[in-house]
Amino acid sequence: MLFYFGYRTFTEKPDQMIEKYGIQRVHHRILFFIARVPGITVNDLLSILEVSKQALNAPLRQLYEKNLIKMVHADYDKRFKQLYLTDQGKQLESELSHVQREQMKTIFNSLGGNHQEAWIDVMNVLAKVRPGQQFFNEQNGERCD
Repeated sequence: MLFYFGYRTFTEKPDQMIEKYGIQRVHHRILFFIARVPGITVNDLLSILEVSKQALNAPLRQLYEKNLIKMVHADYDKRFKQLYLTDQGKQLESELSHVQREQMKTIFNSLGGNHQEAWIDVMNVLAKVRPGQQFFNEQNGERCD
Protein backbone atom coordinates (compact mmCIF):
# COMPACT_ATOMS: atom_id res chain seq x y z
CA MET A 1 0.00 0.00 0.00
CA LEU A 2 2.84 2.39 0.77
CA PHE A 3 4.23 1.97 -2.74
CA TYR A 4 0.81 2.78 -4.22
CA PHE A 5 0.28 5.89 -2.08
CA GLY A 6 3.86 7.03 -2.60
CA TYR A 7 3.48 6.67 -6.36
CA ARG A 8 0.25 8.67 -6.27
CA THR A 9 2.02 11.46 -4.40
CA PHE A 10 4.99 11.35 -6.79
CA THR A 11 2.77 11.69 -9.89
CA GLU A 12 0.12 14.06 -8.51
CA LYS A 13 1.77 17.43 -9.27
CA PRO A 14 2.97 16.50 -12.77
CA ASP A 15 -0.50 15.09 -13.55
CA GLN A 16 -2.02 18.43 -12.54
CA MET A 17 0.54 20.33 -14.63
CA ILE A 18 -0.07 18.32 -17.83
CA GLU A 19 -3.83 18.51 -17.48
CA LYS A 20 -3.78 22.05 -18.90
CA TYR A 21 -2.11 20.67 -22.06
CA GLY A 22 -4.87 18.11 -22.48
CA ILE A 23 -2.43 15.22 -22.08
CA GLN A 24 -2.02 12.43 -19.57
CA ARG A 25 0.63 10.45 -17.71
CA VAL A 26 1.40 8.27 -20.75
CA HIS A 27 2.38 11.43 -22.62
CA HIS A 28 4.62 12.44 -19.71
CA ARG A 29 6.40 9.05 -19.89
CA ILE A 30 6.99 9.51 -23.61
CA LEU A 31 8.36 13.03 -23.12
CA PHE A 32 10.59 11.77 -20.29
CA PHE A 33 12.27 9.08 -22.39
CA ILE A 34 12.62 11.22 -25.51
CA ALA A 35 14.34 13.84 -23.32
CA ARG A 36 16.81 11.25 -22.04
CA VAL A 37 17.42 9.60 -25.41
CA PRO A 38 17.07 12.32 -28.09
CA GLY A 39 16.69 10.71 -31.51
CA ILE A 40 15.23 7.52 -30.07
CA THR A 41 13.39 5.56 -32.73
CA VAL A 42 9.73 4.72 -32.36
CA ASN A 43 10.64 1.02 -32.22
CA ASP A 44 13.17 1.59 -29.44
CA LEU A 45 10.62 3.64 -27.50
CA LEU A 46 8.16 0.77 -27.87
CA SER A 47 10.75 -1.57 -26.37
CA ILE A 48 11.60 0.71 -23.45
CA LEU A 49 7.98 1.45 -22.57
CA GLU A 50 6.95 -2.18 -23.16
CA VAL A 51 3.82 -1.17 -25.06
CA SER A 52 2.31 -2.08 -28.41
CA LYS A 53 2.36 0.12 -31.51
CA GLN A 54 -1.37 0.62 -31.05
CA ALA A 55 -0.90 1.87 -27.48
CA LEU A 56 1.81 4.34 -28.52
CA ASN A 57 0.33 5.59 -31.79
CA ALA A 58 -2.35 7.96 -30.46
CA PRO A 59 -0.24 9.56 -27.68
CA LEU A 60 2.66 10.14 -30.10
CA ARG A 61 0.32 11.72 -32.63
CA GLN A 62 -1.18 13.95 -29.93
CA LEU A 63 2.25 15.09 -28.76
CA TYR A 64 3.19 15.83 -32.37
CA GLU A 65 -0.04 17.77 -32.97
CA LYS A 66 0.56 19.81 -29.81
CA ASN A 67 4.07 20.64 -31.07
CA LEU A 68 5.76 18.92 -28.12
CA ILE A 69 7.71 16.40 -30.22
CA LYS A 70 9.03 16.21 -33.74
CA MET A 71 9.54 13.11 -35.87
CA VAL A 72 12.46 12.98 -38.27
CA HIS A 73 13.31 10.22 -40.73
CA ALA A 74 16.64 8.70 -39.71
CA ASP A 75 19.56 9.57 -41.98
CA TYR A 76 20.78 5.99 -41.85
CA ASP A 77 17.44 4.50 -42.93
CA LYS A 78 14.36 6.47 -43.98
CA ARG A 79 12.09 3.68 -42.70
CA PHE A 80 12.90 4.69 -39.12
CA LYS A 81 11.49 7.74 -37.41
CA GLN A 82 13.57 9.40 -34.72
CA LEU A 83 11.87 11.37 -31.99
CA TYR A 84 12.99 14.68 -30.52
CA LEU A 85 11.41 17.18 -28.18
CA THR A 86 10.55 20.59 -29.59
CA ASP A 87 11.56 23.64 -27.57
CA GLN A 88 8.07 23.64 -26.07
CA GLY A 89 8.38 19.91 -25.30
CA LYS A 90 11.78 20.43 -23.67
CA GLN A 91 10.36 23.17 -21.48
CA LEU A 92 7.37 21.10 -20.37
CA GLU A 93 9.43 17.97 -19.71
CA SER A 94 11.96 20.01 -17.76
CA GLU A 95 9.24 21.51 -15.56
CA LEU A 96 7.65 18.13 -14.92
CA SER A 97 10.93 16.43 -14.04
CA HIS A 98 12.05 19.38 -11.92
CA VAL A 99 8.96 19.05 -9.72
CA GLN A 100 9.65 15.37 -9.15
CA ARG A 101 13.41 15.80 -8.59
CA GLU A 102 12.75 18.53 -6.05
CA GLN A 103 10.17 16.37 -4.30
CA MET A 104 12.67 13.51 -3.98
CA LYS A 105 15.50 15.87 -2.98
CA THR A 106 13.37 17.31 -0.17
CA ILE A 107 12.51 13.83 1.09
CA PHE A 108 16.09 12.56 0.99
CA ASN A 109 17.43 15.72 2.64
CA SER A 110 14.89 15.41 5.46
CA LEU A 111 15.87 11.78 6.09
CA GLY A 112 19.62 12.30 6.03
CA GLY A 113 22.07 9.42 5.81
CA ASN A 114 22.28 7.31 2.68
CA HIS A 115 18.56 6.81 2.10
CA GLN A 116 18.88 7.99 -1.49
CA GLU A 117 21.44 5.30 -2.33
CA ALA A 118 19.31 2.64 -0.63
CA TRP A 119 16.23 3.80 -2.56
CA ILE A 120 18.16 3.63 -5.86
CA ASP A 121 19.32 0.12 -4.95
CA VAL A 122 15.72 -0.97 -4.27
CA MET A 123 14.49 0.58 -7.54
CA ASN A 124 17.27 -1.16 -9.49
CA VAL A 125 16.30 -4.53 -8.03
CA LEU A 126 12.66 -3.93 -8.93
CA ALA A 127 13.52 -2.66 -12.43
CA LYS A 128 16.10 -5.27 -13.43
CA VAL A 129 13.43 -7.78 -14.49
CA ARG A 130 11.74 -5.29 -16.84
CA PRO A 131 12.55 -5.81 -20.52
CA GLY A 132 12.34 -2.05 -21.07
CA GLN A 133 15.01 -1.35 -18.46
CA GLN A 134 17.23 -4.11 -19.84
CA PHE A 135 16.80 -2.72 -23.36
CA PHE A 136 17.67 0.80 -22.17
CA ASN A 137 20.83 -0.46 -20.46
CA GLU A 138 21.90 -2.43 -23.55
CA GLN A 139 21.35 0.54 -25.84
CA ASN A 140 22.93 3.14 -23.59
CA GLY A 141 25.52 1.12 -21.69
CA GLU A 142 24.46 2.57 -18.39
CA ARG A 143 22.38 1.91 -15.33
CA CYS A 144 19.12 3.76 -14.82
CA ASP A 145 19.21 6.13 -11.84
